[in-house]
Order: sequence, then C-alpha cells, then structure tokens
Amino acid sequence: MAEAKGDGRVLISSDTDFGELLSRTNADAPSVLLLRRQSGRRATEIADLILANLEAVVDDLVTGAIVVISDTRIRVRPLPLDPLRDSGPAGRRLGDL
Repeated sequence: MAEAKGDGRVLISSDTDFGELLSRTNADAPSVLLLRRQSGRRATEIADLILANLEAVVDDLVTGAIVVISDTRIRVRPLPLDPLRDSGPAGRRLGDL
C-alpha cells in the first residue's frame, strides 16, 4: 500500500481488507477499486466491467476513495473514511451490464 500511495496508483482488488486497513489508519490514499461478486468471471469480463464504469468514478479515484463495483451498483466512499458518515452509504445504480 505504501508503494501504491507513493506512486499515486489505484489498487484494484476483490479483497475487502484494503478498506479495513485504510479505515484503521485514517489514510487518505491509495484509492482502492474493490470488485464484488466477480467469482467465476473471466479476466476479460472483469476488465470490461472496470472500463465500462471508469469514467463515472475516475474523479473519485484521483481525489482518494474506495470505489466498490458490483454487477448492479457502484458505491463510493471518500478517503479518509469517517466511520459515522460511511456506515451506510447509498450506491449509484448501474444499467444492465
């Protein structure tokens, strides 16, 4: 995570531990693109999902956020995380992908 932060990179993962680490440390970087419910999908399908939604979240990722993409919605939590504010954010609905 330190290397990603130092290089200004975005982590892409399906591991929710990255969000937990960012929350515990009150960190403002690196941004994380968290992919949910992608089990069984081919890499090309996951890449297509990311590319289809990247424009909608690029500004959030640049300024610092955890972005969760599933088959039907996108959730964005700005960094650093505020446990009280971020306890139940509303998600943006996606069209059929």
